[in-house]
Amino acid sequence: MKLLIVFFISLMTIFAGDQAAKKPEAVTVPAGAAKGEDGSYRFTDAQGKKWIYRKTPFGVARIEDKGAQAEADSKQDRYPGVKATEHGDVIRFERPGPFGVYRWEQKKTELNEMEQAVWDRENARAAKQD
Repeated sequence: MKLLIVFFISLMTIFAGDQAAKKPEAVTVPAGAAKGEDGSYRFTDAQGKKWIYRKTPFGVARIEDKGAQAEADSKQDRYPGVKATEHGDVIRFERPGPFGVYRWEQKKTELNEMEQAVWDRENARAAKQD
């Protein structure tokens, strides 16, 4: 039994030594990076990829710069799971949730920002199909 325990402890130390040798490289801001107004740095690497570097409490974070088009695409459909249907002067909304589908109704004149965005999206889809 003692021999088995010693064997497992030695295996654990061997694997722990291998893991310590595989430390990831620390990300640093490149020398040619341009500092932006928000404190982030922008840099284009040799392959032509654009990167954004930001200093965080845990070190430097590097994020690929997708550009203004990707931001516009993500803002265009901010509520992808919400559906709206018209029933007279009331609009019925549905969105998936962790405990099933949430459903609610709202008068057209009393829509909040999210409901108005979803209703505009549904109207645009209907106009595009016609």
